[in-house]
Amino acid sequence: MKDTRDLKLKQMMSKYTTFVTFVVLLFVLAVLTRGRALTWDSIKTLIIAEAVRAFASLGVGMIIITKGIDLSIGYVVCLTASVAASFAQIPTYETALYYGHSFPLFMPILMGLVAGGLFGLFNGVLVAYGKLPPFIATLGTMSIARGIQLIYTKAAIVSSLTPKFKAIAQNSFGPSFFQIPYLAVYVVVIAFIVWVLLRHTKQGTNFYAIGGNAQAARVSGINVEKDLVCVYFYAGLLYGCAGVLLASRLALANALTANGMELDAIAAVTVGGVSQNGGVGTVGGMIIGIFTMGLINYGMSFLAIDSYYQYLVKGAIIIVAVFFDMKKYAKRA
Repeated sequence: MKDTRDLKLKQMMSKYTTFVTFVVLLFVLAVLTRGRALTWDSIKTLIIAEAVRAFASLGVGMIIITKGIDLSIGYVVCLTASVAASFAQIPTYETALYYGHSFPLFMPILMGLVAGGLFGLFNGVLVAYGKLPPFIATLGTMSIARGIQLIYTKAAIVSSLTPKFKAIAQNSFGPSFFQIPYLAVYVVVIAFIVWVLLRHTKQGTNFYAIGGNAQAARVSGINVEKDLVCVYFYAGLLYGCAGVLLASRLALANALTANGMELDAIAAVTVGGVSQNGGVGTVGGMIIGIFTMGLINYGMSFLAIDSYYQYLVKGAIIIVAVFFDMKKYAKRA
């Protein structure tokens, strides 16, 4: 009887490790900051900081479920942010990329999504039909995205954006003492869409099957190549959304925008229980992973720990998370 209880406890702890880790970190941070980190203003700051990363994380999370990887995230988001910002500049701004041209509000959003979608499609074709290892394919497109961004913007800062565009990510709603950022709403909506895709559509089931065993998925009638192209395309659209929102929130874009976002996104979903072996991962886990990483970043900043150390911590977290992930699913492999 005792052994059965211990086994159930162990299974429960394994299932909710991500959530328990988040709660423990939250508690530790609350103690270290004497509760200041748990005020609504602090939580709002955390949500705003992590909202854009959530889009990128959900995208790469889906890719990892199919046993892929995407290293191009940071520079694709940088490019989409720059493209979106260029169509949202005040037309009379002296160094505007489209000086004298005024575009409707949907144009920067549309162009950002198109840029992200095209890069996602390109990645998907390289991986699915070109048979390139995802690591190599996306490493190449990362460099291409960076080159296009520098050529397109002439390495200049794309700034002086219209107030309407900036309002997309900078505004909030609700009573003055409990303002809810628009970004929080966007994250809830996109997380729900991804959850429906993964859990309630045939294609979502296919993603898990491909990640579990691509050969078995092919034998069972799944068009593996088509679904792989789709998952990279969907991720590209999410990077496009992230770029639009980041440009809106920062009110500019330059060559350093979203620098290193791939590290944050991959670390977040890994911490959130998305297995690098493929076939395992939930939207809930990804979201908790995103805010767990955000809490670590925010906590270190709040405690005035040098930003250089944050890279050490993130790198260590990825290594530890992947190590335990490999041990956890070693038997299945």
